Amino acid sequence: MDELKKLRNDIDLIDREIVQLLDERGRIALNIGQIKSSNNKTYYNPSREGEVCKNITDSNKGPLKDEHLQNIFREIISACIAVQSDIRVSYFGPKGTFTHLAAIKRFGSSRMLMPAKTISEVFNSVSKGLSNYGVVPVENTIEGMVNATFDMFVNSDATIIGEEVIPISHFLLSREGDTEKIERIYSHPQAFGQCRKFLEENFKNVKLIDAFSTADACITAHRDDSSAAIASEVAGRIYGLNVLFPHIEDYGNNFTRFIIISNGEKTSKTGNDKTSILFSIKNSVGALYKILKPFFENKINITKIESRPSKKFNWDYLFFIDVSSHESDEKLKETLKAVESYTIFIKVLGSYESAAKII
Repeated sequence: MDELKKLRNDIDLIDREIVQLLDERGRIALNIGQIKSSNNKTYYNPSREGEVCKNITDSNKGPLKDEHLQNIFREIISACIAVQSDIRVSYFGPKGTFTHLAAIKRFGSSRMLMPAKTISEVFNSVSKGLSNYGVVPVENTIEGMVNATFDMFVNSDATIIGEEVIPISHFLLSREGDTEKIERIYSHPQAFGQCRKFLEENFKNVKLIDAFSTADACITAHRDDSSAAIASEVAGRIYGLNVLFPHIEDYGNNFTRFIIISNGEKTSKTGNDKTSILFSIKNSVGALYKILKPFFENKINITKIESRPSKKFNWDYLFFIDVSSHESDEKLKETLKAVESYTIFIKVLGSYESAAKII
């Protein structure tokens, strides 16, 4: 017991040292904020935050895991920026959605996180200056592109400044403890799609009802007797629901990619960059080939390509691509100039650090 007491005293001493160092970090952050303010620079710098996280993992010698240290320092950074300025972040909510979890992962919990009812509301909040940044889902490894996000970029001036990729694990949640009494299940259509096999095998005759989000599904299920919701375990805790079945997603390798949008901000190069581009092609033989060819010739890797009806003319399509390059790179500039004549319009949505080496 004497040894245990000594070890606890050692921890108390270390904790006091940590607090002193955090206070000193906060004072330095406040000075940085004053310099940024006098030079009209933004308080949030995703490239710098990525650099801090990399420095932390490079210095880590264990036993704490890199992921755990990154989570701790994201909260530290979040608190220090809160000292500098109030940064408002709009996300596709309400609380407990996977987008909410992505917003916390990116910005920490010390910043003002503002839930929005729809993806378009997130974009509008950013464009009108009601929030500094927005977080929305863009694609899932099982269900593909989130069309509502894709459509918003057509007429929006929002730019992408970052991304987060998080694992998706769905839980069947309810106030009801007896699964035989479940008559209705609420969730977002994407969640239903990701749990299709489970539902067909276990709740084939139960009515599936679409909700705006998985968190909205939890709110409704809490009010509706004989019902359940498909959502995250965190959402179940927030809205007071019990776990009927854990991990009901059909595929274990289930991830959703979220993007961080701003009102026209640009990010600096990190060496691990991705650029998202939106374009519409002229309806002619080989038009898509002519556009993709310069990317190949300049050795620019296209990591994603997606098409979507333009909704303006029949059989007219928009294309969304991601490339492994930064928009300031000369080769990418040359490539975009070469393909411009084959497009009706082309828009660079933003360059940002790829999450591939962040997570």
